Amino acid sequence: MSQQRQPIVAVLGHVDHGKTSLLDHIRSLGAEKRSSVMAREAGGITQHIGATEVPAEVLNDLCSKLMGGKNFNSPGLLFIDTPGHHSFSTLRTRGGSLADIAILVIDFADGCKPQTLESLRILRQAKTPFVVACNKVDRLYGWKSEFGRSMAQSMREQSKDVLSLFDQKYWQLVGQFGEHGFNLERYDKITDFTKNIALVPCSAKEGEGIQDLLTVTIGLAEKFLADQLGDFEGSAEATILEMKEEKGLGKTLDIILHRGTLTKGDEIAVATPDGPLVTKIKGMFSPRGMSEMRDAGDRWDAVNSVSAAAGLKISAPDITEILAGTTLRAIPDENSKQEIIDITAEECEISIDLDEEGIAIKADTLGGLEALAFELRGLKNNLDEPRNIKIRSATIGPINRKDIRSAAISDDPFERVILSFSSGILPEAQSELDKDDCEVLHIGSEIVYHILEEYEKWIEETTKKLEEESRENVIHPGRILILADHVFRRSGPAVVGVRVLGGRIQVGQRLLTMEGDKAGRVKSIRDGDHVLTEAKQGDELAVAIDGITIGRGVDEEDVLLVDVPESHVRKLRKLNISPIEEEILGEIITIHRRNEHFWGR
Repeated sequence: MSQQRQPIVAVLGHVDHGKTSLLDHIRSLGAEKRSSVMAREAGGITQHIGATEVPAEVLNDLCSKLMGGKNFNSPGLLFIDTPGHHSFSTLRTRGGSLADIAILVIDFADGCKPQTLESLRILRQAKTPFVVACNKVDRLYGWKSEFGRSMAQSMREQSKDVLSLFDQKYWQLVGQFGEHGFNLERYDKITDFTKNIALVPCSAKEGEGIQDLLTVTIGLAEKFLADQLGDFEGSAEATILEMKEEKGLGKTLDIILHRGTLTKGDEIAVATPDGPLVTKIKGMFSPRGMSEMRDAGDRWDAVNSVSAAAGLKISAPDITEILAGTTLRAIPDENSKQEIIDITAEECEISIDLDEEGIAIKADTLGGLEALAFELRGLKNNLDEPRNIKIRSATIGPINRKDIRSAAISDDPFERVILSFSSGILPEAQSELDKDDCEVLHIGSEIVYHILEEYEKWIEETTKKLEEESRENVIHPGRILILADHVFRRSGPAVVGVRVLGGRIQVGQRLLTMEGDKAGRVKSIRDGDHVLTEAKQGDELAVAIDGITIGRGVDEEDVLLVDVPESHVRKLRKLNISPIEEEILGEIITIHRRNEHFWGR
């Protein structure tokens, strides 16, 4: 077989379904002692794309029994750990496009969750083949675990009751995938892998089924992606994961090289907020053994040349502000230099449509910024209607004083908002926020889920508060009936018994007859010995009305309306008034438009 590079494997799935735990176990297969990456993840959730190389020797040792003693052709597997929660659609899309094959991790008990469905959509769009890792199978009641055992052997050693429980959950998953157009089948039951998605039961915690999962993954890649894996020559291209400050090295770039060969001294083009940057590789470093790239610590070996596929770190002059998630491109010669610079320039543009007004968002990386914007655009209210969040500003870097002051200018409280994802805040900006008269809201977190939840909660609370304040200041529609035989005084003021037929009436409000004539002003409202300021639909009570005389234009059993001012009609349309209030408001508008055609528009 012709030479192949390692398949690049993306690991996707819903938060807490076990992606990082799975990779932790795969890393533990090597002989070197390493601490858990997950123990240091924010909220237990992977925040940046990481990479782990598993050499062929480890794969062959682990999977030889399942392979009947045969060895794999590939030099190993390169795992990308894509961010795990719903807020990272953009990064996951990049992970999907970078990957040759994917592992979709699902909690056996939870089944398909929002991230699972989003991952399926991304995999389908990217046309990326994938395997389903059905994790946490050891949590099935009565399941007997044995560390490191193959799933093929484990299934043979479970009781009938356990296997019955397994089948119930399994068929639920098959149904859920079927609803989205995927044929899911247990990996050891499949006869045609081109028509079915392989499901591999496993336990990252116990290490059960991991060898089955790796065998299926690399087997599928070698069988169906041979041409793709063999096409890795040409000008070097790599995805930039993140920029880091390393002791003794200064600023460095963690990258996934997926095409070509990079050599120390190569001229490269990278994307920055200020445009394309052309520089030269000063040093290249590869993680020792099976270390995960973000977690290698001091386990780096200096190298002169690296070929795809590989995760590595490079140092170069002037890399002060590089846009993470973009592509690093080698410049092989002067003839292709300008073309590569032009392509890189296109990546420097933040692909977020901005509005003239709206909130400000910040992030530490381009991918994080785009992911936050993507999720904000997709927010819906309790009625499943789009919230239509407008974004005025989207920038990379920590929050500064200018950000605070720009937000404070707006007259709309819903626009005096800054949302920041992993971007930090400068002391000068924090001082501005801490001032008693500062009306800018800042919500920041290293987990986008938390930002969205807190922001939506604030929107609901603020909307309710403002509506309550508006209700107090806006005259609402109301309709009353003067009751027969309930005239206690005819004038000065008139005191009558009324029933509120709809809406509400308040002290101080002007009244209107159904013919459009003025009918005085409500002076007071009493219910027995109680003095009230307001009466609502269904109430029967006594009302004193200044400016009318009963029997002259206004009589018993007449219906009167609250005379809503024209300026308040526009305010009412923005409030959530009741259907009966809308009906009464329509009557008031109709009455006024007899004399003024455009009244209330």
